[in-house]
Amino acid sequence: MKALKYILSIALVFFISCAEDDNDLGFIDGISAPSEVAAIFNIAPDNSGLVTITPNATGAASYNIKLGDGTAEAVSVDQGEHTTHTYTEGTYNISIEAIGVTGLKTEVTQELVVSFRAPENLEVKAEIDPTNPFILNVSATADYAASFLIYFDTANPDEEATPFQIGETISFEYPGVGDYTIKVVALSGGAEVTEFTQVITISSPVELPIDFEVFDASKFIGFGGASASVVDNPDTNGNISAKVGQIIKGGPEVWAGDVIITSAPMDFSSKKVIKLDVWSPRPGGKLLFKLENLDDANINIEKEVTLQGNSAWEEVLIDFSDIDLSQTYQKLVWFFDFGTVGDGSADWTFYVDNIKQVSSASGPTVFPLNFEPPYQLSSFDGGDISIIDNPDTNLNPSSTVAQMVKNAGQPWAGSKITVDNPFVIEENLIITAKVWSPRAGLDLLIKFEDATGWPNTIATGESTATTTVANAWEELSFTLTGVDPSVDYVNLVMIMDNGTNGDGSDNFKIFVDDISVASFLDFEALQQLSSFDGGEISVIDNPDTNGNPSSMVAKMVKGAGQPWAGSKITVDEPFPIDDATTITLKVWSPRAGLNLLIKFEDATPWPNTVATGDLVATTTTANAWEELTYAVTGVTPGVDYFNLVLIMDNGTNGDGSDNYTIYIDDISNN
Repeated sequence: MKALKYILSIALVFFISCAEDDNDLGFIDGISAPSEVAAIFNIAPDNSGLVTITPNATGAASYNIKLGDGTAEAVSVDQGEHTTHTYTEGTYNISIEAIGVTGLKTEVTQELVVSFRAPENLEVKAEIDPTNPFILNVSATADYAASFLIYFDTANPDEEATPFQIGETISFEYPGVGDYTIKVVALSGGAEVTEFTQVITISSPVELPIDFEVFDASKFIGFGGASASVVDNPDTNGNISAKVGQIIKGGPEVWAGDVIITSAPMDFSSKKVIKLDVWSPRPGGKLLFKLENLDDANINIEKEVTLQGNSAWEEVLIDFSDIDLSQTYQKLVWFFDFGTVGDGSADWTFYVDNIKQVSSASGPTVFPLNFEPPYQLSSFDGGDISIIDNPDTNLNPSSTVAQMVKNAGQPWAGSKITVDNPFVIEENLIITAKVWSPRAGLDLLIKFEDATGWPNTIATGESTATTTVANAWEELSFTLTGVDPSVDYVNLVMIMDNGTNGDGSDNFKIFVDDISVASFLDFEALQQLSSFDGGEISVIDNPDTNGNPSSMVAKMVKGAGQPWAGSKITVDEPFPIDDATTITLKVWSPRAGLNLLIKFEDATPWPNTVATGDLVATTTTANAWEELTYAVTGVTPGVDYFNLVLIMDNGTNGDGSDNYTIYIDDISNN
C-alpha cells in the first residue's frame, strides 16, 4: 500500500507535465489536498533518543514537520525522504503538514512517545588502588546505559551521588578502615535505571615502616590527656613528608602519651633499632619510647632519649638490642617529658614521622666495598674472583680491586661477596660500581641474596648494567627491586654476560671496585642551592659528557666580591659523615692547579655555625672531568651537618670569567 501511494504521487506529477504540454490545465481544479497524512516513527534501540521520522500521504509532494519539542523551525522533506531528531524521554505532539503539487495542504498531529529501555547486563569493576589501600577505583559497563551514578557509602544519608561516564574510572578515598556498601546506578537517559550494590572492605595493615602518608588513623591513639592525629607536615625543612603524626600533650596525667598498634607482631630478630624523625618545640626534652605486648602491658621494654628540640626535625635512634625475643611486641608507645603534666599549648605540641627498624644504632651499611680490607669471596659454576693489585690506576687510584673471570662452565657462572652484617638496602636503592672491562657492551648483573642455601635462597630482583668503554674504568649504576625489608641479605652476587658461556680468556676478565650506594649528590634531582659574597651556583645540562655521562651537573662561578666567595648545597637529611669519611667528587676545571675547598656546616646561622675542618684538593687537568678526594676532619659528634660549602681558590678574588667557572657532579661519601 505504501509503495502504491508513492507511485500515485509520481504519476500525478507526470500527468501535470503532460497537461502543460497540451496547454490544458483545467483538470487541476479537480485535484484535492493530500489525504491519509501520517508518519512512521523509528526510535533507535540504544537509549540515545534518536528518532527517524518518515512522513507519508496520498497526493503529497513534500512535508513540513514540526518536531514538537520546542524547536522553532519546521523541518522540510520531500516525498519518500525522512528526517532525524534526538529527543529526551517523554511524549511529543508531532505536526505533519503534507503539501500537494498544487500547493494544497493537509496538516495532522501525531503523538510520539519516547520511552527508554532499562540498562541491561550491568557489570561493575571495583578495585582497591595498588598504591593506596584507602582508595577505591570504580568503572562500569551496561547495555543501553547512557551514564552512571555512584554512591560510595550508602550508609551516609548526606552523600550526593557522583556521576561518571561509560569508559571512565572514578576514584574515592575512604577516611578509614571498615566495610562500606557502594551503589552504582546505570542510567538509560530516562526514568528506567538499573542498580548494583557491593560491600567493599577497606583495610590497611599497620606495619613498620610508618610514614603517615597512607595510614589507618584508628590505630593511632592518645591517652591520659595526649591527642593523636595525622596532619599536614607543618615544617618541611628537614622532613619533606606531606603527612606526619601530631601529639599535643595536655592534662591531667603526667603519663599522657600515645600508642600505635601494629597489625602483627614486629620482627626484632635482626633489626633491633627503632629510628624515627621527631619535631620538638624546645631543647632538652625527653622522649620515653616503649615496645609493648598486645595483651599484657607488663611485657615491655623502654628507653629514654634526650631531644635536641629547637622547633626542628631531628633523627632519633633508639637501641633495643637487649630486647627479649621470646616475647612478642605489637605496640609502639611513647611519652614526651614523662612525669610532667602538659598544658596543651604550642610548647607541648610534637610531631613524629618515618618510624622504621634499622640494623644498628651506628647504622653501618657495609658499603662501600672497595676491596682494601678482605671479604669472604666465592664463585660458582665456572666463575672466579680474587683480590689483586689495581692494574690500571687511571681514573681509579685504589691500590687493590676485585678481579672476576668467567671460565667454561655454566652460562650463569659468577661470583659472590659475603659479609658478616646484612647489607642495608631498600627498594629502588641505586648501587654504583667501578668496572674495568676489556670491551664495551659487556653486561654485569648484580643481585643480593640471603644466607639460605639453594633452592630456598631469597634474592632481590636482578639488575643489569652494560659497559660503554673498553680497557678503562667507568662507573655503572644498578637499581634494586624486589627488596624484602624483613630479609637479611648477606651475599652480593655478580654475573658477567649472563646467558653466555665464558672461556677464561681476557675477553671474560673484568675488574670491579668501590661498590657503593649512589652518590648522595648527583644533581639529577634538585637540592637547595645558595651562594654568598660573589659566588653563583646552578644546575645545568652537562656541557661535557666525555668522562662523566651524567645529564645534569652543578655549575659554579666565582664573581667579583669577597676572596671567600662560594656556594652552598643544603639537604633535608644530615650528611652521613665522621672523621673516617672520605669524600669524592667529579670536577671539570678550566685549568690545572685550581684549588677547591669544601667543608660541612650545621644549620645554625653565622657566627654560631658549627663546621668541619676546611678540606682542599687541587685539580690536575684542564677542560676535562677528574675525581678529587677529600678526607673529612673536624667532625663534632652529635652535630647534624646539613650544608656542604664549596669555595674555589679561597683567598683570591674571582672575576666571573670562564677562568673562574667550574662544573661539579657525583659528590659521594666513601
